Amino acid sequence: MADLAESIRRFLQELSTDELEERVLEYVVREVGNGRKLEDTLKDPYVRNRLNEERLDHILEQPEVIDAIEKSIATAFEQKDFGFTS
Repeated sequence: MADLAESIRRFLQELSTDELEERVLEYVVREVGNGRKLEDTLKDPYVRNRLNEERLDHILEQPEVIDAIEKSIATAFEQKDFGFTS
């Protein structure tokens, strides 16, 4: 019986972890898509308070994040706005 309870607990924890990662992933993609720097977004308390380094690395490997970064770079080149101040 204890094995069943432990299995259920582990399953529910993994399910909540996946949901949490999905929310943070959506947040990072949205913020980068809105023009924020990835570095600044990753320093947000919303991200830091929810993910450890290992889980954050997993988020950064997701195609959605990579696409958002590529679009941000393309926009910077199109607008010739690289965030430098003169």
